[in-house]
Amino acid sequence: MQDFIQALGQHAFLQTALLAGLLASLGCGVIGTFVVVKRIAFMAGGIAHSVLGGMGAALYFGFDPLLGALAAAVLSALLIGLVRLAWNAQEDTLIGALWAIGMAIGILFIAKTPGYTTDLMSFLFGNILLVPRRELWFMAGLDLVLLVTVMLFYRQLLAVTFDEEFARLRGVPVAFFYLLLLCLVAVTVVLLIQVVGLILVIALLTLPAAIAGHYVHSLGGMMLIATLLGGVFTSAGLALSYGPDLPAGPTMILLAGSVYVVSAVLSRVVARRRARRRPLLNATGG
Repeated sequence: MQDFIQALGQHAFLQTALLAGLLASLGCGVIGTFVVVKRIAFMAGGIAHSVLGGMGAALYFGFDPLLGALAAAVLSALLIGLVRLAWNAQEDTLIGALWAIGMAIGILFIAKTPGYTTDLMSFLFGNILLVPRRELWFMAGLDLVLLVTVMLFYRQLLAVTFDEEFARLRGVPVAFFYLLLLCLVAVTVVLLIQVVGLILVIALLTLPAAIAGHYVHSLGGMMLIATLLGGVFTSAGLALSYGPDLPAGPTMILLAGSVYVVSAVLSRVVARRRARRRPLLNATGG
């Protein structure tokens, strides 16, 4: 850890990596909470894996892979959302199809792209140490879009997340805000793939929020704790991977997964103890 702190003051790429992790944590904390509460992790997974097609196409035609990823993610989110709203029974099949088609298209474009596509491979498997400093502005812009949108439509998104039928009865345009939520998930996926890669993006998107859900039950509280946890996981994972020269993304996910397992066990134990104490307190008039 001490070596990492010393290197952090000397190497600009480590400083960039740390800032990238913190920027990604903001998006995963806010939008990941909606994903966990709404239970749409499988949808997020389909969106995440479909972006490879957009990234491969963008690289093949000479564009920034992240722009291709953003276009593919939003398009997939809208397609999944529209099919879910129209034909709920077809939802799982469509997600699986988009998952496979996106990956296949991406691999085909990679195969036809001249030269060694190391940048695209880093997006696939994640390498936070290779994030260019200019991409921090892109990530900050995506964070700003997410935060402003959530702040403007917080009540509507809250209603759609917890009870679509009640929201519809209150006059909320459920279809619009459901599609908006999926688009926000798509933007967050693009934000996170630079840190852990699209293969591991769902873990970082859901684990901090899931851990927060063990201890708080308000959406705002979950967002705050999940954002803080995301910052801890990305920063600590980066530090732990530096000394042994391990891949930073998998280290972050392993750390987050371990904390989740421990938290799930502890929260279960605490819940059981409270359940046992409650009849005793009632019997004694406590």
